[in-house]
Amino acid sequence: MSARTNYQDYWINPRVKIAALWASMLFVFVYVDLFSLYRADIRADITAGKISAFTIGQGFLFGVTAYVVVPSLMVFLSLVLPARVTRTSNLILAVLYVVTIAGGAIGEWNYYILGSIIEAALLASVAYFAWTALSGQSQAGTRVDSVPKVLGE
Repeated sequence: MSARTNYQDYWINPRVKIAALWASMLFVFVYVDLFSLYRADIRADITAGKISAFTIGQGFLFGVTAYVVVPSLMVFLSLVLPARVTRTSNLILAVLYVVTIAGGAIGEWNYYILGSIIEAALLASVAYFAWTALSGQSQAGTRVDSVPKVLGE
């Protein structure tokens, strides 16, 4: 008896792809920062109450929380906002986050640079799908020219 598996590519809604890219970026984002805690210099700075040129206080922690909340919300908002708003917000935020991630990677260790490159690539993919796949969406959010066909039709 031979088992035969038929693997086929199925159409995936671009909004789902974008949401998954934001989630993936966040995983890399968190792990790179988590791995930084293994560095003695980072731990010493935290103990001293500083990170780079910033003093760790309410303002700093509020800003960092706001910075992380935005991509966290984009996982959901990419799925539910109107097509034009989704497209615009994904394009703008992806570019802004690539710039901040690139700026933060200057002078960092190799693991951090690698993580930053991966984050930037994921965000570039967000921008690509927002630019290409969402450009033809109607207000209802469906592409007339890319509706998947059911097998056997």
